[in-house]
Amino acid sequence: MWRSKKFIIVMVLAAVVAAGSIGGIALAQEDEEESPTTKLGEFMERVCAIYEDNTGIAIDQEALREAIAQARSEMRDEALNNHLQNLVDQGKITQEQADEYLEWWQARPDVPIAAGLGGRGMLRGFGRLDGFEPPE
Repeated sequence: MWRSKKFIIVMVLAAVVAAGSIGGIALAQEDEEESPTTKLGEFMERVCAIYEDNTGIAIDQEALREAIAQARSEMRDEALNNHLQNLVDQGKITQEQADEYLEWWQARPDVPIAAGLGGRGMLRGFGRLDGFEPPE
């Protein structure tokens, strides 16, 4: 009798694991269809449409994307400069080292890291300067 109960428990557990796996696969495929780029494009379209409805003035989506990218780049550069200056002020690095790092940072190729390589955990210490982790 105990063996038949064990068998039933094992079979139910296997069915639950199989159902969970199939559900996870289905959700993963669903997420692939709506990539962050697609969602961002839809979001930008919606923002432009709402702005046009509210003000009567149309916004060029490409110009808005370029402005956002420029603002992001400027803010990232400002944060890097502030961080390097703090490290110099604390005596952790010299001004010459900060200038060399900034020169290297500005000369690096503008190539995004492949998906799966830039996430948390992998390559975590790569390219860091005393606890500094470049923004993603």
